[in-house]
Amino acid sequence: MFLERFRIPIEEESTLLERRAEYNGGKFGYIDNPYPCFLFAKKELSEIKFDKITIFYGGNGSGKSTLLNLIAEKLNLRRIAPFNSGEMFESYVENCQYETGCDEEGFRNKIPGGSSIITSDDIFDYMLTVRTASDEIGENKQIAREKWTDLKYGENIRFGSLKDYEAFHMQVMSRRKSVSRRQFIRNTAGNELELYSNGETALQYFNARLKNDTLYCLDEPENSLSPKMQLELVKRLEEKAYYCGCQFIIATHSPFLLALDGAKIYDLDSSPVETKKWWELENTQIYYEFFKKHEKLFKNFI
Repeated sequence: MFLERFRIPIEEESTLLERRAEYNGGKFGYIDNPYPCFLFAKKELSEIKFDKITIFYGGNGSGKSTLLNLIAEKLNLRRIAPFNSGEMFESYVENCQYETGCDEEGFRNKIPGGSSIITSDDIFDYMLTVRTASDEIGENKQIAREKWTDLKYGENIRFGSLKDYEAFHMQVMSRRKSVSRRQFIRNTAGNELELYSNGETALQYFNARLKNDTLYCLDEPENSLSPKMQLELVKRLEEKAYYCGCQFIIATHSPFLLALDGAKIYDLDSSPVETKKWWELENTQIYYEFFKKHEKLFKNFI
């Protein structure tokens, strides 16, 4: 494993005092937003021990995304989307500590280059980028159709300077017998992207982004995925973790991701925080009770 332990500062009051003394007017100063101080102390969470797959479970405001961001900042993981912090966040990160795992010879592992935090915002942005690129290619194709007619049958372009080179080159290409109208449009506008559903596009994102022998923090990766696609993501994560040398730290309340094989789950809704099995969690028990209540309705499809 790359990351073995992560310690959260226990003496939060001293961190606040240091901040007041240095930046906020001394001992009589004030701090508008102490976040993330006091979020984990009341839950008696001071240390996290990791496995190949470690999950932070809990409702909104339980601190699961905050933990991911603390880890990502302390380990200097790559990130794309910004995150909510506060005036105390940097000081809090400085007071966090971590230990990496050891290799077969007993030497401490290093956090691999390329390790990153991936959020649901990253995935939504990717889906939007794909669809925007497809729309732009569609617009360029229409322009290329109009250009082809003008270039092929219009007046000859005079090549007087480098500014005329591109237009001249396109006219020469349009008049070649070996280049059809379709080929001309494809060469000038680009290949049209094949669009998939949001869930399929999100899975493509993970397929392209997740590399072997790397550490990843995933913040609610199920947000854009249907249950069927979540199960596909589960297969990919298990394969990467147990056969390709990856380590995952995941914030989720999806019952499908909670059931990842061998996952170590921290229940942030409990106080003190405890590790639990996925079937012991409130969220999965609610699903179970719901489907058990309507069990007779499903027998017609079995």
